[in-house]
Amino acid sequence: LLFAMVWFPGTPGVGKTTLGKELASRAGLSYVNVGDLAKEGELYEGFDEEYDCPILDEDRVIDELEDRMSEGGVIVDYHGCDFFPERWFHIVFVLRTENSCLYDRLESRGYTGKKLQDNIQCEIFQTLYEEAVLSYKKEIVHQLPSNTPEDLERNLDQIMQWIEQWMKDNN
Repeated sequence: LLFAMVWFPGTPGVGKTTLGKELASRAGLSYVNVGDLAKEGELYEGFDEEYDCPILDEDRVIDELEDRMSEGGVIVDYHGCDFFPERWFHIVFVLRTENSCLYDRLESRGYTGKKLQDNIQCEIFQTLYEEAVLSYKKEIVHQLPSNTPEDLERNLDQIMQWIEQWMKDNN
């Protein structure tokens, strides 16, 4: 039995974790937050003083996830994407949030200065969407609005329909 592997990239604060956890619960899939995985396994190669955050050791993250991903049925939550193997994902949903909403969310997380501004600019310029389109087949990359609780419900319904269809088509 094959399972779809879904990935949510997007700027911090767009709702990846909320959507990913709820989807995993509804669909019976496993959920992996790459940031938490890295923290638990200390999968870092240094610290970025400018952004006040650890630097991910991408090779070690790939090694850590390889077995789980080969089993399938995994939802991956991480903002960037250019280092994940293309074979890992059947579909990629990039969450998008309006700037005023995103600004408030990031500010409430304690983001300030350059870190706050760079994340807002990342969203304005669709940086992560473009990265996803360059890293994966364009037809598997989709943008979803993520501003309101209603958006969350619509996105969950849409992705559940996709998973159900994928399961019918591939099993």
